[in-house]
Amino acid sequence: MHAAFIPHEATWSKKDPKPMVGGMNELFFMSDSIKKATPCIMLDGGDVMTGNPITEYKYQNAFGGALFEMMNKIGYDAWCFGNHDFDATQDNLLALTKIAHCAVLSSNVVNEKNEFPLNNKPFTIIEKNGLKIGVIGVMSQFLYNLVNESNLKGIKVLSPSETVQKYIDELDSKTDLIIALTHEGTDDDSVLAEKVHGLDVIVGGHSHTRLTKPLKINNVIIVQAGANCENLGELELTVENDKVTDYKGKLITLWQRDDRPKNDLSKFIDSVQSVIDKDYSEVIADLKSDWRRTNGESNIGNFICDAQKEIAHADVAFTNSHGIRKDVLAGPLTKKRLFEVLPFQNMVTTFQLTGKQLRDVVNYIVKEKPAVQTSGIKCVYDNSKGNTEITKLEINGKNIDDSKNYICTASDFFVGEADRYIGIKLSNVITSNTTMFQAVEQYAKQVKTIDSQIEHRIGQEK
Repeated sequence: MHAAFIPHEATWSKKDPKPMVGGMNELFFMSDSIKKATPCIMLDGGDVMTGNPITEYKYQNAFGGALFEMMNKIGYDAWCFGNHDFDATQDNLLALTKIAHCAVLSSNVVNEKNEFPLNNKPFTIIEKNGLKIGVIGVMSQFLYNLVNESNLKGIKVLSPSETVQKYIDELDSKTDLIIALTHEGTDDDSVLAEKVHGLDVIVGGHSHTRLTKPLKINNVIIVQAGANCENLGELELTVENDKVTDYKGKLITLWQRDDRPKNDLSKFIDSVQSVIDKDYSEVIADLKSDWRRTNGESNIGNFICDAQKEIAHADVAFTNSHGIRKDVLAGPLTKKRLFEVLPFQNMVTTFQLTGKQLRDVVNYIVKEKPAVQTSGIKCVYDNSKGNTEITKLEINGKNIDDSKNYICTASDFFVGEADRYIGIKLSNVITSNTTMFQAVEQYAKQVKTIDSQIEHRIGQEK
């Protein structure tokens, strides 16, 4: 859901004005109507957190706790936490689990003693309509590539397939139906389906995949409902003699309706939103061109890196493309719109690299093409002879000096994943007290009018 608790523009719609979609209130009305019509269970595949300023506010001693109070009012049966549910620290995730009324599941997230450290259970058994339904929670095996390492101290991630099979074997004789509630993405869900036996259904998250109809792999039904609280997935099963004999599934788009009656949930949502509106409505700059994300160089990535470089007084800046969470249309850039772009509590860091090291970094970026944005670097390379040759390499308009030390800046998350993004491990890193969001906000207020463009900062010779 990524904290998308209120409706937002359906950016993919060709209508003008674009219709509004999503939010917890629409989710409540749609799910409630289904619950009243047929016996069902309601599951969430993780990443409730990160994406809206609501995660900056404490509720019942947890940042983002209000989201889980909304889920309580909607009536979930189980939740498998996702990587972004760790974003506001491990202690905060533990506090969130204490707010949640539903089962908190993750079978393969343990501590160093192989205990479940976050109020998580490996599975739950839900009785519904005469059936005993086992639900097993599963986290991505790549958790350490997805979360700031400082938020994962003492956490181990066990093999998804081996762990799930262990609990399938335990549940098989006790249940009529076994579901894996996963946060690993449809590709890894497909691998899981191939590797285990005795599993009936996978309800997935993480990859933001809109499966308009279920997949079936190795006789396992796989569903996922996209992201940002825009769709409710509905899977209808016929179970006979410990087997699924028939199924049909669909996505229900949660279009906003203005005729919904007020209820306890909508009143709670309004109270939270009014506080956010007051704090985040400030216009900080005028955005002249749409900000559009890409894995390669983007105009939004250029501005963010320029802001880091300026605020950190650095020569070179790096940021990971996937940390830029939203496109922004031209117009007034409010604090809230910028926060939706940079919702993480990632801190700005500085470190030094020699010119020789920077040359190696640029070579790595040119050859491996990681999802990285830069500032301060101007590189031209030639591929015409079959081998990549850098023909021009400047730092801030001057030829790179291999013996010089250059001050570089990146987020603390980027630093932890530096060998993946720029091909080297970093040392002697200084972490500031400024978040990426705060740095870009400060820079945007300074420039006032933003018209960032793609400049081919690392580009092929024409």
